[in-house]
Amino acid sequence: ELARSGRLKDARKASSRAIDLALQAGEHETAASYQAARAVWEAAYGDTAEGKKDALASLELSKGRDVQYAAGLALAFAEDLPRSEALAGDLEKNFPEDTFAKFTYVPVLRALAVLARGKPDDTMERLQATLHYELAINGLNFGHFYLGGLHSAYVRGEALLASRRYAEAAAEFQKILDHRGIVDTDPIGALAHLQLGRVFALSGDKAKGKAAYEAFLALWKDADPDIPVLKQAKAEYARL
Repeated sequence: ELARSGRLKDARKASSRAIDLALQAGEHETAASYQAARAVWEAAYGDTAEGKKDALASLELSKGRDVQYAAGLALAFAEDLPRSEALAGDLEKNFPEDTFAKFTYVPVLRALAVLARGKPDDTMERLQATLHYELAINGLNFGHFYLGGLHSAYVRGEALLASRRYAEAAAEFQKILDHRGIVDTDPIGALAHLQLGRVFALSGDKAKGKAAYEAFLALWKDADPDIPVLKQAKAEYARL
């Protein structure tokens, strides 16, 4: 909850305590999952250096399926595409018949890489495989992760936004807001409000755009003021 509302300093402290306790108990997989989750929120909120550092540290502790995916996600958000794509390759090779790996994790990591290279149509093609399982609970919803599902919808929304297909993009981000149970405390739950604001602003619907930005800023009213994504959101809102 702390990370979801932008209180990253407090979230880091809580996360560090959890990692330390897990390591003391000899639970390396659990410790790695906490650290990989932390990497995702840091990178998603714009602190790419910390996100990258935590992602790589989590992989030192575990090469488990969910840890590899979360680390790959953080590295993609931090624009370290070679490492993120290498993890997608590892997941493909090591978990060829695994439902989560095959129909969610690998397509999402591949799609993020393609999107970063400015190919939104190819991105959506990569995400076709995810549609059948999109609203199912995935591996991140269990155990010790502070992450959830629907990353595929988020990346698809970004691709549609890049293609100026605003109504379809809005539907993807709205899907995230409508399925709180699947998204859980994942950072995309907060960022979906911001992305909706951008979609509406670009499509010319100022009133809806303002409302979406305000929903994000209300959720982040107690957030650390220096988070890159918050500064960006405030600047964009001011321009509206």
